[in-house]
Amino acid sequence: MPKTRLNISTDYDLADFIKVYAQENRTTVSEVVTQFILGLKRRTSQQQTDTILSDPHFSQALTEAHTRIKDGSAQWHTFDEVFGD
Repeated sequence: MPKTRLNISTDYDLADFIKVYAQENRTTVSEVVTQFILGLKRRTSQQQTDTILSDPHFSQALTEAHTRIKDGSAQWHTFDEVFGD
């Protein structure tokens, strides 16, 4: 999907917070904003993910994956290693 540039203005303390948050979570400010807006869109269009997140096994796996990514202990693989040639 083609991308477009969106300029926003916010308080300095919020800008600093989102930069630190993005860095700590190994993502970008743009991705954080995108995910927030997608969340709003899902709620507006009734495409919530409540059902899958309510599954305790999925929720636990998601939390564990997030922790491993955050602390750097996740083991990364190439596309070909995961899906073959």
